[in-house]
Amino acid sequence: MDPHPAAVTATPEVEEKLRHLPEAARAAFRRFQTAGDTTDLDAVLFAILEDFIPRRPAPTLASYPGDTRLMEDLGFDSLALTEIIFFAEDLFRISISNEEILQVRTLDDLRRFIRRKVTTRTAG
Repeated sequence: MDPHPAAVTATPEVEEKLRHLPEAARAAFRRFQTAGDTTDLDAVLFAILEDFIPRRPAPTLASYPGDTRLMEDLGFDSLALTEIIFFAEDLFRISISNEEILQVRTLDDLRRFIRRKVTTRTAG
């Protein structure tokens, strides 16, 4: 099966980034590479967020409502969000401007934003 056009090629740099994520997130990333199903991105994105979150949530972030605010509810600061953005840019091979990320305030905002960036990366 040919990879989906929006799928990310597993370069050595991407593989290095993936090593820091739990196995379930790595498997989701590989499913995304193969099938291009953006719902697999959620597992990857939540693993990235959980890796950088300043205070650990009791349940996983996937169980939080979509309107959970990144800064106010989860305690991310601008440095942590910047690290997340750099990680996502490297992993998904996308480019994210400061102006774009300022519009992202909730978990749902971030999911929609990453999905849009990844799926339009090759369309431009």
